[in-house]
Amino acid sequence: MPFPGEKRWLLLGVALAILASYFAPQFNRYYLGVAIDVGIAIILATSLNLINGHTGQFSLGHAGFMAVGGFFSAWLSLKAGVTADAFWFFPLALVAGGLLSAVVGLLVGVPSLRLRGDYLAIVTLGFGEIIRVVAQNTEAIGAASGLKGIPKLTTLGWTFGFAAVTIYAITALVNSTYGRGFIAVHDDEIAAESNGVDTTRTKVTAFVTGAFFAGIAGGLYAHHKQFLSPTGFDWLKSIDIVVMVILGGMGRTVGVIAAAILLTLMPELLRDFSEYRMILYALLIILLMLLRPAGLFSFNLKRRKHS
Repeated sequence: MPFPGEKRWLLLGVALAILASYFAPQFNRYYLGVAIDVGIAIILATSLNLINGHTGQFSLGHAGFMAVGGFFSAWLSLKAGVTADAFWFFPLALVAGGLLSAVVGLLVGVPSLRLRGDYLAIVTLGFGEIIRVVAQNTEAIGAASGLKGIPKLTTLGWTFGFAAVTIYAITALVNSTYGRGFIAVHDDEIAAESNGVDTTRTKVTAFVTGAFFAGIAGGLYAHHKQFLSPTGFDWLKSIDIVVMVILGGMGRTVGVIAAAILLTLMPELLRDFSEYRMILYALLIILLMLLRPAGLFSFNLKRRKHS
């Protein structure tokens, strides 16, 4: 069953993105860059939440899908020789990067999603590293020195427009009749299978959908930073996204979005304490995990326990 007002929220999100894009030239460039980073983080965390949170699988290869989409959309832009005024080419390049990520997700997901728990985490971690090594040895995308000169096409409007579409698509999917299969697989895979749910197909669907949106985020990132290095998509990047999902609360979309915003802003807020920044960052995460182990928005769960 669709969640109430889903289309109104989507329209509101897109309208706000267009409005923000209109006023963006008046914003400070540093704050504008941070805001775009926040939007990309929301797409990554929300898409991984479909796999890890709603479906209960543990993927550690999300940075690999981001890299596939990022390198492919950037390569398309460079080959086409587009400039900053290529308004209609940009979304097509993003969707092309997302589709390639989805195809790679399908190729990885079909054999690996028959595994469970730690085994799946190890396979997806290995996949992410394979993507990084392949990128480091592919001359067409700059090999180890990275891809340079990518046109700056990412704007505040495109970023939060795609973030709104991602949240809408994943929330509507999870709340649909078919999407209930994700929850069933998450709660008890054996029971779901005995009730007619094709668990492998359900997990692959979640994996491919998550990979598609990670590819979109990769394209936005590439055209925002204007430079891509394979080392920027190592396992630590995947861990960053997993932490956003765990901290926000597995399967809790609002919490995951809040965690994505918080964990993107936190390193910027601690920039004045550069020597101790990583220590403070780690301590804050430990404190949050101790005080809110079920996620930032776990109030309902707590109330249910008390009752």
